[in-house]
Amino acid sequence: MTLSFRELNNTKTEDLEITDERPTTLTGAKRQGQNLTLDTDLYELTMSVGYSLLGRGARMACFDVYYRQNPDNGGFCVFAGLESAIEYINNLAISTEDIEYLSGIGVFSREALESLKSGIRFTGDIWAVPEGTIVFPNEPLIRITGPISQAQILETTLLALVGHQTLIATKAARLCIAAKGAPVIDFGTRRAHGTQAAFYGARAAYIGGCAGTSNVKAGKVFGIPVKGTHAHSWVESFENEIDSFRGFSEVFPNNCVLLVDTYDTIQGVRNAIQVGRELKLRGKQLVGIRIDSGDLAYYSKTAREMLNEAGFSNTKILASSDLDEWLIESLQQQGARIDTWCVGTRLMTSYQTPALGIVYKLMAVDHGEGVMVPRIKISHNPNKITNPGVKKIFRFYNGGNRMIGDLIAQIDEPIPHSKSVKAHHPMYDYMKKVYKPPFEAAELMIPVFLKGEQVYDCPSPANIRNRVFQQLGELEPELKRFSNPHIYKVSLSEKLYRVKKNLLSFYQNKAKSENKSR
Repeated sequence: MTLSFRELNNTKTEDLEITDERPTTLTGAKRQGQNLTLDTDLYELTMSVGYSLLGRGARMACFDVYYRQNPDNGGFCVFAGLESAIEYINNLAISTEDIEYLSGIGVFSREALESLKSGIRFTGDIWAVPEGTIVFPNEPLIRITGPISQAQILETTLLALVGHQTLIATKAARLCIAAKGAPVIDFGTRRAHGTQAAFYGARAAYIGGCAGTSNVKAGKVFGIPVKGTHAHSWVESFENEIDSFRGFSEVFPNNCVLLVDTYDTIQGVRNAIQVGRELKLRGKQLVGIRIDSGDLAYYSKTAREMLNEAGFSNTKILASSDLDEWLIESLQQQGARIDTWCVGTRLMTSYQTPALGIVYKLMAVDHGEGVMVPRIKISHNPNKITNPGVKKIFRFYNGGNRMIGDLIAQIDEPIPHSKSVKAHHPMYDYMKKVYKPPFEAAELMIPVFLKGEQVYDCPSPANIRNRVFQQLGELEPELKRFSNPHIYKVSLSEKLYRVKKNLLSFYQNKAKSENKSR
């Protein structure tokens, strides 16, 4: 059985419960975006101008965006940031003020500045895997094909947008796996690397599975449920703790979640129970308590017993305090009675792996004959040798609807269906794999821009989030382990493997010849 891109148009939001969801009035790439053209490295501008002034700017080139290693030694990534990338490309522009600034840095000639004045616009094609797709190292997430002077200039900003959001979405997915179905809330705005990182990070965290965010602007713009309680300063500002709780319950009787660890956690729970009784008399309820320090396993179990004995079995226990997936997993194993996990620093900064090794590499170029010629980057580090050519990805599924491997193929290769498929390891010649029928195969990449025009409508964050949950369900459990996960197979097709081997042999022979002539 062969498939067009799997689940793209049949994801059902109603299959997964999303509480407090509100439609946003500012959706997708149709939202007026910022001009990020100068949010880039200088060498993107110098190369772009250089291509143009040498008469090479209109030559077609193909670049791939991909990453080299899963963060946190994990088994997968969640692709995110495509909507931001689309917004960036749609808003490319160089202003008169920009030209004036560039003229003063002592790098660009008058002719170079005139080249920039003519404007920056992307007129090529972009294909990508949809946001929310589970992805793996060394496979193209975005393929950019267009005039080289235009395609080159996209590099830095695309990497920044996609790399950051993919990192946060992946962290969120791992946290949700550890939480085993309990809600995870993004509390990371105050620890993010700036407000923009917090804003887009909140969206990425929601896509990755978080049930809500503390970030109010992200809630407004992206329709993410906004969550929050109060801080220790609220408690400290009153003469005593119980008065602070009473004050909060008076102002927010329908959303009363009390932070109980300012002074003494056990006494804080007692005070919360007393206020809960007072709320009951008013026909309201104590929604929850939050514990932010100390032994979370011990205090959550003790608090649950106290709440249950007092008749508050429906009151939720929230926990925060430098949580990550390993600590959540440990607390689960210890029998902690935590209903909601509030994660801040270690989510929004991807604390253990604060940067994704994402790259933008030239894979093919037209040397003037109208034919795209594969190009390769060679390194003494096998992991840094690129996979040349204009490529796409096939994903294989077994009869149990589980992902069993990805195949990077050349753009003209047909989707595999009834025949066995030979797959080669990207780096090691002795490692090969054969996919034998019956299997299902799907092509992952879809068109986003064609001839410079956007042809892809961005789904809502809620639908992307559903897609992540669906795809995680298709991933083998061994790939979701936090320690020593199974390695998912990403291979090269026979045709692509031969292209790569021939290019490597060519450059090896060329190097030998040059050494002999010296």
